[in-house]
Amino acid sequence: MLPHQQRVVDEKKELDDKLTKLIQFFDNPLFQSISSDEQERLRRQSDIMTQYSVVLGERIAAFE
Repeated sequence: MLPHQQRVVDEKKELDDKLTKLIQFFDNPLFQSISSDEQERLRRQSDIMTQYSVVLGERIAAFE
């Protein structure tokens, strides 16, 4: 794998780790204690992160 391709793989792994933690936070009682506006922003953030992860996955698949 070329260095720039490895960076994309690493970026996706880091993003997926952060996304997993964010989604797990939705089940934390602390999430329920924040404002509904902030909850919505975090949900939108997770949606965008998911889309970003899909695009990175497509780029990685095209490396082969």
